[in-house]
Amino acid sequence: MADVLHVATRKGLLTFSRKAGEWRLERSDFLGEPVSMVLADRRDGHLYAALHLGHFGPKLWRSADAGEHWEEVVAPAFAASDDGHGPSVSMIWSLECGGADQPQTLWAGTLPGALFRSDDRGASWRLIEALWQRPERARWFGGGYDEPGIHSICVDPRDSTRLQVAVSCGGVWCSEDAGASWACRTQGMRAAYMPPELAQTPEIQDPHRMVACAAQPDTLWVQHHNGIFLSRDGAAHWREIEGVEPSSFGFAVVVHPREGQTAWFVPAVKDECRVPVQHRLVVTRTRDGGESFQCLRTGLPQKHCFDLVYRHGLTIDDSGQCLAMGSTTGHLWYSADQGDSWRLLAGHLPPIHALRFA
Repeated sequence: MADVLHVATRKGLLTFSRKAGEWRLERSDFLGEPVSMVLADRRDGHLYAALHLGHFGPKLWRSADAGEHWEEVVAPAFAASDDGHGPSVSMIWSLECGGADQPQTLWAGTLPGALFRSDDRGASWRLIEALWQRPERARWFGGGYDEPGIHSICVDPRDSTRLQVAVSCGGVWCSEDAGASWACRTQGMRAAYMPPELAQTPEIQDPHRMVACAAQPDTLWVQHHNGIFLSRDGAAHWREIEGVEPSSFGFAVVVHPREGQTAWFVPAVKDECRVPVQHRLVVTRTRDGGESFQCLRTGLPQKHCFDLVYRHGLTIDDSGQCLAMGSTTGHLWYSADQGDSWRLLAGHLPPIHALRFA
């Protein structure tokens, strides 16, 4: 079980640690600054924090000693245009490690919807032009943000050249050659927010979050804007999971690291409302690939609740036993029994953007 939990919030990066079975707040970094993403690199122990500084743009910091000392590194950015009117990165929305055979490689997804790669632990970045130049991106559009963005990056642990990324709103894109070429793979998905004749259009799908099972990487789960979808063939085909109660809408999903048929979701009321169904916070879990679901509520507020869990606000450790969940109202919960029961670790935090076990 993991003993360190990093919490990226609107007011800094908080690190909780477990000692003698009890969790406590160990340290805070970048106090008062919005942290959009955190990444704990298990390959070499480096820790990364992406800051979302509005007018001052995104910043990226790296630590080689678990946050004791930090150094600023280069943030992903577009090359300067000749006329000064080119695109600019407004936020780093996702950070992921490259494969085990790429010890210094990092991937970053941004707003607007661009994918960047670093091969020197963030000292430099290059735009993946093949995805940025796809003609279909002209049909991408913003969901929760005004512009489309890449929030999910899956690297196949069997083959580091195989990638899947998810775009809100722009579908699921796959590469078999480390980003040199791309295909949009959303067969089986539908966009209920579009006219019926456009509902299956690949590049306008809105996957809110996509995750892959580490031990079964061809098994991917997507929490979509209007449902839950499962692929068992590396995103070539998707199956909609229907009849999920209390709701199939949400933002977060995690999958068991060894059992691809087991996944967790945080349901809510969609669109302009975006609060827990009947103001009761629950987590739903399937152990059989979406054939059935359990509604897990022990330890979670069951009345007058307005907590929403963002895309990266739910995480699972490498054992598949422990989960953590953070909300927009600054509540942080922990489960040591796969979500059967939850314990509140902190209730007065800033809005939580992302969680990572280390």
